[in-house]
Amino acid sequence: MILHPMKLVTIICEALARSHVTALLDEVGAHGYTLFSVEGVGAQGSRVADIEEFANIQIEVVLTSEPALQLMTRLERDFFSRFAMIAYLSDIQVIRSQKF
Repeated sequence: MILHPMKLVTIICEALARSHVTALLDEVGAHGYTLFSVEGVGAQGSRVADIEEFANIQIEVVLTSEPALQLMTRLERDFFSRFAMIAYLSDIQVIRSQKF
């Protein structure tokens, strides 16, 4: 088995940011992503997913290093002041790197 180093970018944000974030993923060259509704408690209190428009979503995308860093930079610059959002970057290893 051969493992390939990649980056996992995880974005947790209000559902209102969905179309903006997914458009950005296309811009940085993401081949796909995983998106799901999430609930939790944070600095702004409790967020439940009972009303879709006010829910939080989590988006995960696997990228090579340069597009991942570009994505993180753009999120901070263009989105953090407009939407409730956090993002984090993780080092991962994948088997089929051509999928990403």
